[in-house]
Formats: sequence, C-alpha cells, structure tokens
Amino acid sequence: MTLPVLRVRHHSVIGGRDGDVPACASVGPAGEVAALWTTPEGLGPVTSTTVSAAGAWFPDPAAARPAAARITVHTPDLAAVTPIADLALSHITVQPMPGGQFLVAGARCRWRHDGPDRNGVLYDADGQVVAEGVLGDGIGHVLAASDGQVWVGYFDEGIYGNYGWGQPGAGEPVGAYGIVRFSPGLEPVWHYPRYSEVGPWDAISDCYALNVDERCVWACYDSDFPVVRIRDDAVTGWHNDIKGASALAVAGSRVALFGGYGPDHDRLAVAELGAGRAQPAGQYRVVLPGGEPLSAGIQVIGRGSRLHFLTGASWYQLDMDDIPA
Repeated sequence: MTLPVLRVRHHSVIGGRDGDVPACASVGPAGEVAALWTTPEGLGPVTSTTVSAAGAWFPDPAAARPAAARITVHTPDLAAVTPIADLALSHITVQPMPGGQFLVAGARCRWRHDGPDRNGVLYDADGQVVAEGVLGDGIGHVLAASDGQVWVGYFDEGIYGNYGWGQPGAGEPVGAYGIVRFSPGLEPVWHYPRYSEVGPWDAISDCYALNVDERCVWACYDSDFPVVRIRDDAVTGWHNDIKGASALAVAGSRVALFGGYGPDHDRLAVAELGAGRAQPAGQYRVVLPGGEPLSAGIQVIGRGSRLHFLTGASWYQLDMDDIPA
C-alpha cells in the first residue's frame, strides 16, 4: 500500500573532532543530544551477535577494552565537552544527568558468583567516576528524567536471562519485569508489574519503545503491543493493533508509533487514545527533508511529543504538530 510521506526537519549536525569515532548518541530530558566519542581502538572486537526482537545487535560484555572517550552535549550547538579517561563498557548509551553528570550504560551484563558486572557508570562534569551500579543484562533503552531518575527498558534476553542470569544458583534477571526505574544513585526503586498485577496488559517480553517526559513514561512492548502510560508508578493502557513500533511520541490523546517489521521499518502510525484502545488515525512513510528514504541504521528516540532521528552526523526531528490531524 502506498502511503503519504512525512518529511523530518533537519535540526543540527552532531560532529566530533578529527580522529573521533562515534560510539553512541542519545537524547536527554531537555531534548539535548549527548554523544560519546572514542578512539579507533575504542570498544574492542565484537565477539557476539545477539539480536533482539527489535532488530538491534549487542556484543559480549567482555568485548570492550578500556579507552579514552569524550562526551559532547548539543543543544543543538555544542554546549559542553567532558573527557572520560577510562571507558570499558560495550554497546553503550549515554544520558545527561543533573549537575552536569552523565550516565554511561552498557547493554550487556554478566552474572558472576563474585558479583555481576556493574554496567552503569556515573561520571561527574570532569569525567571522574562518582558511582557504579548493576543495571542488568539485555538493555534496549536508557532514558533519564530531569530529576535524575533513570528508566531502563529491556529486550527478551534481559527479561528471561542470559550471560548467567536466571540459571540455577543465579539471581533473577534485573530486567525480569521489562521496565525498571533506578534512583540517581543507580539503585532499583520501581519495576513494571508482572502477570496478574498489571490487569489486562500482558507482562513485558521485549520493551520495543520507551518515552520519558516531564510528567510520565510511555511504552509499547511485546506481547500484544499495548500503549501504556506510567504516571506516579500507576499503569494505564490502551489495546493497540499496530505491531513492532520501536519509538513513540505522545501529545494529549494522540500517539505516533514509528517503525515496524520488514517493509514497515519507516512507517509512522498515528492513533487516538480512548476507551481502552488506540484507534488508528492514519499512516505515513517518514523520509528525509529531500524525500530520500531513511537509512537502515537510523536511530529514532521519542521524548515527549517529539521524535528525534539520529544518523551519521545528522540530527532530524518530527513533532506531533508536524503530523496532520
């Protein structure tokens, strides 16, 4: 089916200095981009190709070698640079934290008899380590709120267990509930309900999409892909027929679900939330400003009412106001 197109808006260029290798980039609570850069030796060889249902692959936690790194913040112009002397996590994501601090999290975490890997590291504005924590294995999303609360969404291996988690004698996976909130000091303080505790919504098998704004948290997950809102630790949900979305944005009762399986990788589906169901209200193909298709490796992150598209050095945006009513 041929769909109408929506063009993203070019917002900024995210660039490093000569010799920098981009390791990751993400969107902070104020809509800023935090990018982490390292050297060509950076994060070591890839020794595993674990694939989540959402389509991302994650290397083994032992693949990383300590490396020097830099974190840059873009608002959209370059606003801050923080050097990191000794980075030793693989498949990382970075989030700005209060007081000029940064959280760097590795997607993989191995359970060991002498203690699991501490795959969350908090750095101060000078790049010094101020705290470390166990965020668990199988991390698909890490988004911090403006108060420093950290929301983590897990893919299936982090929920059901891998790298020693869930085995006889080992602890329950940190991500067993699919979504966990951590304190600014990286201690788990809340988790998504499971089974009968969550009412009509199934337990999370894979957290596909996560959005943290100033008032609440939104998610869409397998199984059955309901759209759920977490506000004051209470869950409200809407049944949803749009499957496989990897990012979402919300404004009022309108929700935009981006992505899907196969040919729907660049689809944006709009729905109205009401009476316990997300009612379909239109579908589009998302393209670049010149009409070119999105690249296969584009990263899409929802924050509040806005979707951020990060690819190469380019930062694009699409707001709910840009989507026809």
